[in-house]
Amino acid sequence: MIDLHSHLIPNVDDGSKSVGETVDLIKEAKIAGFSDIILTPHFLLNSYEPDLQELILWKNKLQELIDKERISINLHLGMEVYITEEIIDLIKKNKIITLENSKYLLMELPLNSNVRYLDNVIFRLLQCNIVPVIAHPERYKMVQENPKIVEELIEKGCMIQSNYGSILGIYGQTAKSTIKYLLRNNLVHFLGTDTHKANTIYPKIEKAINKIKKVVGEETVERLTTTNAREIIENN
Repeated sequence: MIDLHSHLIPNVDDGSKSVGETVDLIKEAKIAGFSDIILTPHFLLNSYEPDLQELILWKNKLQELIDKERISINLHLGMEVYITEEIIDLIKKNKIITLENSKYLLMELPLNSNVRYLDNVIFRLLQCNIVPVIAHPERYKMVQENPKIVEELIEKGCMIQSNYGSILGIYGQTAKSTIKYLLRNNLVHFLGTDTHKANTIYPKIEKAINKIKKVVGEETVERLTTTNAREIIENN
């Protein structure tokens, strides 16, 4: 399996706070069955603006460290970018990056409000041959109130990443019922852990997958956990 969404680089956002915690998380991921993890620290203007070169160094350093410990997981680099009207300029200035330097960008929307310029950002990204991958829409109030919004986002050219924890009720019952709707209606392309802390979601992956299988079946789960994310890593 491939984890498309994680906050494992230490001390760059609200995720891991130490190298030791990061290594513990990667060990948890290995036990859960992951072969690859895309590291996606937050990028949020005026709050989290990690330096790209620093992130590259961290990714290489962490890969070297886990290789020495014989933890066979491949690390890749990306960001979870909070939507902004400046997103294209930030990409051009190498302030933000896509998932593993592919044409896919993991983009977060506000949890509790609509974005008046959302359509414009999507249009401009697609014009630049960048596909927005919307992070965990089942957690957004606007989607919970009207799940058909996700269908509209897909029709506009977006792809969708949902969180494993949503099916377990980690984000509340409304998010749980919303992800079930999205799964049943074939409106999810990828699953990710969105993990921030040790001993939280990775130990619960098997339980989450079993619940998701009951909704969509084993073949679809394979696509959501592995096949589609592999296409991102290979930039297909």
